[in-house]
Parts: sequence; C-alpha cells; structure tokens
Amino acid sequence: MKDITTIGEILIDLTQTGVSGAGIPQFDANPGGAPANVAVAASRLGASTAFWGKAGEDGFGVFLRRVLEDSGVDCSGLLTGRQATTMAIVSVDGAGERSFRFVRGADQELTPQEVDEAAVLDSRVLHFGSVSLTPGLARSATIFAARTAHKNGRMVSYDPNYRPALWASEDDAVEWMRIPLPMVDIIKLAEEELPLLTGVSDLEAGSALLEEQGVRLVLVTLGGDGVFCRWQGQTWCQPGVSVKVADTNGAGDTFLGAVLSRLCRREAENPLEGLTRVELEDILTFANRAAAITCSRSGAIPAMPTLAEVEAMA
Repeated sequence: MKDITTIGEILIDLTQTGVSGAGIPQFDANPGGAPANVAVAASRLGASTAFWGKAGEDGFGVFLRRVLEDSGVDCSGLLTGRQATTMAIVSVDGAGERSFRFVRGADQELTPQEVDEAAVLDSRVLHFGSVSLTPGLARSATIFAARTAHKNGRMVSYDPNYRPALWASEDDAVEWMRIPLPMVDIIKLAEEELPLLTGVSDLEAGSALLEEQGVRLVLVTLGGDGVFCRWQGQTWCQPGVSVKVADTNGAGDTFLGAVLSRLCRREAENPLEGLTRVELEDILTFANRAAAITCSRSGAIPAMPTLAEVEAMA
C-alpha cells in the first residue's frame, strides 16, 4: 500500500529569475502543480507516493513525467491529454512573493472514469487541491476520488489554494472550495484563504468552524511566522525557521508533503489515530524546516529538500 496518492494539476511553472540587460523578464521552466509538488516533497522525505493527473503529449509532458519518476513518485496515473501541458507564469517580486497567470491545458481533462478506484484505496492518504475544482472534467474526477477515499476510511488531505485568475468570480470559488470540506480530515491553507472558507479572519474562530464541519487537523500557514494549528480542540502556533528567501514558490506544498510524510511514519492504520500534541509539534517543526529550505532556493520542485537536508537542520 502506498503512503500518499495525490490527484490534480501538474504543470510547468514559468518562474521569473531576473531581468536581462535590456530590462526584459527572464524565466525558467520549472516543474510544478501543487498536488505533484506534494507528491515529490513527501517522496523526497521518505514516503511512498503516487500521482494522478494529465499532462500534454509534448516535450513538457515528457519532462514532467521524468521529474516525478526521478523523485520516486509512481506515475502510473499520469495520463496523456489531448491539449498541451498546462503552464503557470509565476512572477516574483523583490521580497520573493509570487503572482500567477495560467494557461490551462491537459490538467483539466482527467475524467472520473480514468481514476482507478483500486489505486485510490491502495493508499493511506489521498491529497488534492482546489485548482482541480475549477471548471472542467477534472472537477468531477477529483471529487470522485475524494469521496471514494473518505467513504472507505482513508485519510483525506485538502489544500484550498485560491488562485483568483482561475475562477469566474470569488463567489464561484468559495462555493466549490467549500464543497469537499465534509470529506476532509486534514486541511492546509494560507491565512488569507481562511475567510474564504469560513467567513471570518480570526484564526481561532475560523479554525473552530472548520473543526465543526469535521476537519480533524487544521493547519494555517503564516509565512515566516510558522503555522497555526488546531488539533482536538487545542490551538497553538508552531514557530517558523528564519532563512534568506529566494522564492516562496512550493513552500506550502513542501510543508504539507513533510507533514503527510511524517504522519505516515506512524504505525496506526489511520495516520491521525492516537496522535498526541507532542508528536504533532515535532512533525510541524520538521515541516517548517523543510519549507524553509525550499524558500531559500528558486523554483518549486527543484528547491525541495531531501530527508538528509532537513535532518541536518535539527
């Protein structure tokens, strides 16, 4: 049985690396896509992972498959679509913060019929994000996979990573981002995404509302300040790790991949079963270190650390 299966978008991050002498922005074509990032991050940190999604029948698609396979991710669910590989154009400001523009393609084509139910069940954790809940066939495929995992007792992880450019309106985004919540065990979201899902900005109140809907572990990332956590009615902030930031792209995915990888080291059939606060604090400290390393380097997948690198920070 696999530790973690992720489903959703895989794409090329055209990430700004600087400007030419003539002032023209320069970009690297980095592998990316949040669910693919999580699969790679967790695999590099010792978990067995698989990815389900679609890329184009083009050079970028071939490249993305090779990157995942080189990182130890099972790509039997990486299918070939009719459209070109999806691209995200990532511009980076002087503080390392990102802005996104998308050219959608093959990632939207995955259908429920193409999701192998046996593969979903042959994994302790299913992870997905909200990009694949935007309009397209992949929306139904993602919800089918999440529902299958949930009703069969698998742990479901969700990242409602809000990208305004992908939605017709904020109201449309909020409606669809909230739909999976009753199926979710773990949620990782950025501080600015909390009010979209709960209607409130306060971390205590917002996380309590998510817990009331059945989400067992709520993680709200706070950038350099670490992460706010709600677990079994208790809340606290786990401090971040200070680094010189090169690029924040992929940091949240690294963090979540690290959390899931450490949870899957536990012997319990359900990785959250019997989890203590002390154990969780250790897991979050580990994940914050992993995310800090990613922030210190450029790109998403290329910046993700190995287990040895994270342990060396301890």
